[in-house]
Amino acid sequence: MKKLTRYPSYDVMHEKDAWDDHTQRIVLSRLHTTGDYVFLTTVEAEHLRAWCSLLVDDERPDIIQFVVDHIDRTLASGQESQRKSGEPEAAVLVREGLHALDVACQTILTERFFHLQPKQKKQLMLDVSRNQAVPLEVWQHVPQAALFKKLLNLTVEAYYSHPEIWSEIGYGGPAYPRGYVRMHPGQLDPWEPKEEKQQHEA
Repeated sequence: MKKLTRYPSYDVMHEKDAWDDHTQRIVLSRLHTTGDYVFLTTVEAEHLRAWCSLLVDDERPDIIQFVVDHIDRTLASGQESQRKSGEPEAAVLVREGLHALDVACQTILTERFFHLQPKQKKQLMLDVSRNQAVPLEVWQHVPQAALFKKLLNLTVEAYYSHPEIWSEIGYGGPAYPRGYVRMHPGQLDPWEPKEEKQQHEA
């Protein structure tokens, strides 16, 4: 998929020598996906791949695989930044939610979610976000809106931590250890990308 960017000639990885060794290792690791899941089953991963791709409107295999890998590691760690009272833990919510999604799709449409047409996927995702997905008995133990929000947060967190996305949105990468010098609105440090006059497809 081609993406529009205002920074078509910018590559954040050209700045890697300004990062410390630890930061370099972290960022470079995001360019190498594995597909070796710790938490997810293969079917769950494929549901997530289709779901996440639609959420960010991006079908590039390496980037979406990174997103799925990131979610897998996050769920396996059991760590959560926040969770509303009464909601299941993220790992439980996502696992039960993906199972309900699978059963609902096969019951109503006789297909798995990742085999559906884009329009069908989008409608089902919209229904889940509104707590309106059916059959009701399939979803009775899954808080649908909470599931949608959790998957949205996990997807966005992963997607916008990928270096290729940084380059496209004009993010200059970690400022440590060099830091920022120009702090006034509209001012850029020499190492930060400058918006180019015309949009191009990347």
